[in-house]
Amino acid sequence: MLRYTLMRLGVFAGCLLVAWGLVYSGVAPRGLGDSNGLWVVLLALLISAPISFVVLRKERDRASERIVRRVERAKANLDANRTQEDAADDTARAQGQAQTS
Repeated sequence: MLRYTLMRLGVFAGCLLVAWGLVYSGVAPRGLGDSNGLWVVLLALLISAPISFVVLRKERDRASERIVRRVERAKANLDANRTQEDAADDTARAQGQAQTS
């Protein structure tokens, strides 16, 4: 997951440099008033999103598979703990009933 995040940040940083160059060279329009920095960041986000979606598809799939495995492992651990607690509770109740009888 960290690898995908770093790759995504790299794509954004590259797009930020390209957007900054385009705005300051006059190819892309400048923002209104003092909003030029925000304009460049928004333009970079707009450019980097589809690029990341296409270019980082395999890495995103790998990251999602790892997340799915972690979630399944956590669910299995919760089920095992729940079963263990139920068994301990059933044993305690059976011993309590045997002592009162």
